[in-house]
Amino acid sequence: MTLDRREFLQTTALGGLAAAVGAAPLRAATPASQRPRVPPFELDEVTIDQLQDGLRRGAYTAKSLCERYLARIEAIDRRGPTLRAVIETNPDAIASATQLDAERKAGRVRGPLHGIPVVIKDNIATADRMQTTAGSLALVGAKAPRDAAVARRLRDAGAVIVGKTNLSEWANFRSSQSSSGWSGRGGQCLNPYALDRNPCGSSSGTGSAIAANLAVVGVGTETDGSVVCPSSAAGLVGIKPTLGLASRRGIVPIAHNQDTAGPMARTVRDAAILLGVLAGADPEDAVTASGPGITDYTKFLDAGGLKGATIGVARTKLMGYHPGTDRLVEQALDVMRRQGATIVDPADIPHLGEYDDAELTVLLFEFKADLNAYLAEFAAGAPVKTLQDVIDFNERNKDGEMPFFGQDLLVKAQAKGDLTTQEYVEALARCRHLGRDDGLKAVLDQKKLDAIVAPTGNPAWPIDLVNGDHFLGGSSTPAAVAGFAHVTVPAGSVFGLPVGLSFIGGPFSEPTLLKLAYAYEQATKLRRPPRFLPTAEVSEGPRVTPGRLGGSNQ
Repeated sequence: MTLDRREFLQTTALGGLAAAVGAAPLRAATPASQRPRVPPFELDEVTIDQLQDGLRRGAYTAKSLCERYLARIEAIDRRGPTLRAVIETNPDAIASATQLDAERKAGRVRGPLHGIPVVIKDNIATADRMQTTAGSLALVGAKAPRDAAVARRLRDAGAVIVGKTNLSEWANFRSSQSSSGWSGRGGQCLNPYALDRNPCGSSSGTGSAIAANLAVVGVGTETDGSVVCPSSAAGLVGIKPTLGLASRRGIVPIAHNQDTAGPMARTVRDAAILLGVLAGADPEDAVTASGPGITDYTKFLDAGGLKGATIGVARTKLMGYHPGTDRLVEQALDVMRRQGATIVDPADIPHLGEYDDAELTVLLFEFKADLNAYLAEFAAGAPVKTLQDVIDFNERNKDGEMPFFGQDLLVKAQAKGDLTTQEYVEALARCRHLGRDDGLKAVLDQKKLDAIVAPTGNPAWPIDLVNGDHFLGGSSTPAAVAGFAHVTVPAGSVFGLPVGLSFIGGPFSEPTLLKLAYAYEQATKLRRPPRFLPTAEVSEGPRVTPGRLGGSNQ
């Protein structure tokens, strides 16, 4: 039976490129009502700029910041609410921070991330004492011979990688009936806004960790939705960059035609700073040669950036699935009008739904080819060398790997041929034609739009290890299939659950999208830190969280 792509997207958010903590207990979390209160944290909601000011003044050191965040991880992730957001802490983090302090004292500051604690997703290879497992027990013990390109860029920029984050196992490309945020190694990650709600995926741990202030910023990965969906669910800014802006080398893959790493942060400015570090050409990833070579995305941030912008509204198939979410979008459109934007409504994206099956076909073919290549280069010492080995490992270790759901996507991928197969060639051509040239690109060009807006997705659903995820809708697919840029920013909350607003643009439109997202953020100030509630605030109802709606641009 052919798996319908639309049904698949309703049950799983596709992942990123698609002395360690051992496998977590394979059970649902302790009832949230029994969890202890979360202690206050002096660095709650602090920004990169604020920390750099403190580092310059001597109020902090990189070491003291690292110690504070590691203690926060212990208090919130290992004890307290037990978010299971961080799958492993870095045993070398303090040493790295100490070295960066010595550099600062000697007058060398590498840039805005110098001494800043960050987390990265556990599908990004690091050649250190941390593991890279994509959440799978099959990769425990694997030793990466070198850092992934984006991990190396972070280190070169002076960031302190304090840990790796939990994720939907294999970046949610294992089962069509999975629970986002669950992995065999990490267990079920929780949403800090309501502990019985799903954090979305596959960059679940990065989203929950940054929302809960377990680090300053984090890196997720996306193939279709896995940066923007968990960012939306965690009240964060998330950037799914244009394909080729950041290197894919050393990231456990799903599909090279859609995979990318991306920033997840509490503010647009922090996300822009991180994007400038992640972006850049890599001679070992040819697609990055087409990038714009921008190293500072903060220069595009403009509180008045909505004035004169032309913004389309994608309604058909991207709205109408949740009334509370729709109301937040209507209120966002009012803000943008008052800020001087021209709203083109509707500006529907052609052919949505017509290339869903083709997209899945491309992902299945490329997953097999790309994973086999990754395992050969980056997974020395692992008990698996091929996708078939992974499937066999899971069958032998069902209690640990498949207590809740299976691996039908892995099996389907293994059954595919190589990338010369006509089925793959035709599916890829269909995606490029309907999804990009006659789809997203066509509406952007024809209506002369700076961006298209839509809700990023529905409010977080209850964690359900029996039936899997309960998606109602989302807007990630057009930019994912086209390989174009996508930024989500907080738009308010429904029953206390964050919802994001998506700004979707063309190839390498990150400067424009960040300008628009920053102007909207500054006009609304809608991010609210999580309160680790046992469940959703059902008495609240749909509303925009109080902010400076339509306020000044100062």
